[in-house]
Amino acid sequence: MTLPDWLVPFLTMDISLWEKVLRTVVVYLGIAILIRFAGKRLLAQMNSLDLVVVLLLSNVVQNSIIGPDNSVLGGMVGAVVLVGFNAGMDRLAESSTVGRGLLVGGGTDVITDGRVDERALRRLGIGRSELDLALRRQGADDASEVQRAVLQPEGEIVVTVKPGERAATRADLDRAVAELKALIAAR
Repeated sequence: MTLPDWLVPFLTMDISLWEKVLRTVVVYLGIAILIRFAGKRLLAQMNSLDLVVVLLLSNVVQNSIIGPDNSVLGGMVGAVVLVGFNAGMDRLAESSTVGRGLLVGGGTDVITDGRVDERALRRLGIGRSELDLALRRQGADDASEVQRAVLQPEGEIVVTVKPGERAATRADLDRAVAELKALIAAR
């Protein structure tokens, strides 16, 4: 059975299935390595220049994945391999500490006991204004109030405020009022 002429460009791949799979996996791993070593900042607070890099990166590697093949079937094979391989890498990273360390990496301390690690901030490309914003969003007015702040591999700065510096919550205030009422009633 032969395909109708109009269907041939959609279903005929110009490179073999295995070459398509290998190209996709190699490009995936290459970009994963790039982002692993340069990506904490890229994932943290993307500015307009970072967005340009991400958009252009996909265009730069497109031909590496598809090669001379512009067929719909070839594109779908690449997409399926990309999504499937990514799901496998996610599972590996979540199920193994070694896999997570290799694929995702660990956090980087940017504040310890109220002291900002300026060297780490420079290495990560994070400005003081970005750090200050992350602190305020998580309940600290100043680095001196922070026990530890860590830039996670996913790009989020996680702040642990010193116990005595934590802002009072509504529950804290309700508890204090109840204690005062109990003391007054006991007199």
